[in-house]
Amino acid sequence: MEKKSLTALVSAFARAYHAEQNEIMIFDDSLARQLLTDEEYESIAANMSQAIAFFRPDFAGTARQALREVVDYQLSPTPLGRAAFAEQSLETAVTLGAGQYLILAAGYDTFAYRQPQWARGLDIIEIDHAATAADKQKRMSARSFDTPSNLHHIAADFNLPEWQSRLRACPSFATDRLSFCSLLGISYYLDKEVFARLLSDLALLLPKGSSIVFDYPDEHTFTPQAGDRARKQVRMAAQAGEPMQACYSYLELEEMLEGANWLIYRHLTPIEITDELFQAYNESYSDHPITAFDNVNYCLAVRS
Repeated sequence: MEKKSLTALVSAFARAYHAEQNEIMIFDDSLARQLLTDEEYESIAANMSQAIAFFRPDFAGTARQALREVVDYQLSPTPLGRAAFAEQSLETAVTLGAGQYLILAAGYDTFAYRQPQWARGLDIIEIDHAATAADKQKRMSARSFDTPSNLHHIAADFNLPEWQSRLRACPSFATDRLSFCSLLGISYYLDKEVFARLLSDLALLLPKGSSIVFDYPDEHTFTPQAGDRARKQVRMAAQAGEPMQACYSYLELEEMLEGANWLIYRHLTPIEITDELFQAYNESYSDHPITAFDNVNYCLAVRS
């Protein structure tokens, strides 16, 4: 992958828009807007507003209303929900002794730059494709953000085995240190064999008691039974040059995890995601409710 990730950029836009438009938030990414230039932000906003007929054929309203409808309906549910789930799980892991936070396919994640006090003892290691990682660092530098002293970067492709050796070579990484690992947005874009190998490799790299968090598309994602938003998300990813590769049933995923020495600790279905993570927002903004995608689940697993 020699170019920055377009889907990661759109996810950053969704997080930025949500933080700018609302006082009560599903997830507050206070820095996402600063990752985007004004031209990029306005361009994405205009494109999404103009695509209202694709996303919501029956919608009637202004361009501004159309943009909010597209963001709340299509763009933001998964980036907001999975980030909230991951960072809540991370905080729990830190209280239990985790001292290392690995962010695989970090994209435009801003946690390291807005880290709360409870995270200051963590070593944060972002692992991503070189082009996306370089683009993010360039954006942060342009906004005069200093790189946090506990943040480290590794350029790697998870389709290739070299990412492990690059991680091991990082002076701040320790194989015996209790760790928390984020794999958000990864399971969609790796084929099943590669994803299974990634889970196994992580289990070999991390000690017992470490945990991983990820979202995944269910077994109906590529079938006629998929929800409207899931079908459109598949089309959008393909058009962005980042086609989705795989989907999983719960039993298939459970078996894959157990084979790699991971045990499911928490698992949220779409209904549970909406009830648990979106409730406060939806109660405050009943005119603009947000619901989780029908075909996306969240999983927290612990190294056995």
